[in-house]
Amino acid sequence: MNKSDIKILLVDDEPDILEIISYNLKQEGYQVITAENGKEGVRKAKKHLPQLIVLDVMMPEMDGMEACEKIRQEPQLEDSLICFLTARGEDYSQMAGFDAGADDYITKPIKPKVLVSKVKALLRRTQPSNSDQGITEIGDITINQEEYKVMLGKKELILPRKEFELLALLASKPGKVFKREDILANVWGNEVVVGGRTIDVHIRKLREKMGDKRFKTVKGVGYKFVV
Repeated sequence: MNKSDIKILLVDDEPDILEIISYNLKQEGYQVITAENGKEGVRKAKKHLPQLIVLDVMMPEMDGMEACEKIRQEPQLEDSLICFLTARGEDYSQMAGFDAGADDYITKPIKPKVLVSKVKALLRRTQPSNSDQGITEIGDITINQEEYKVMLGKKELILPRKEFELLALLASKPGKVFKREDILANVWGNEVVVGGRTIDVHIRKLREKMGDKRFKTVKGVGYKFVV
């Protein structure tokens, strides 16, 4: 998909923020739609079906949390990414945002160029991966799910099955925060898991083999894979 085909909906009650973010995203070639409150944001989301929605949390009419929940109830918007943009950086508001259905969370103030970079990273999740033959390529990492093989550059990594499946899950959507319960359900399924530390132990082992920077902990929520 070309940038000119990608629609981004910005929802914020501060005109200055809308103007500067909108300007920078348009300069990158994206289509940008704006709304000044949650109600207008929900209405425009249903009308334009954007690939990405950037929502402020504290807004009049309808706050970002409620708007996010309403958007997630619309089947035609189930593939739209939602990112909260807010000055509230506390852990509890991040957790509430993910519970409401958000895909990511950006704390302001943030420099426009940094925000554009984050938007690009978010939109990469909507691009089809090279997985037609069970192969996913992300940066210098190649994951072959049919052969249970991982290449880090030219080096082959030998991973136990659960480490491999955990890596494959996180790397399937770089930047997406996977909740701990979702990781357990997808990787361990109905198997008996001895305590909630199981994921932490496997993440620690992956970090030892692939580097700390690739796996980010989101406190109280879960983990994400960083490119």
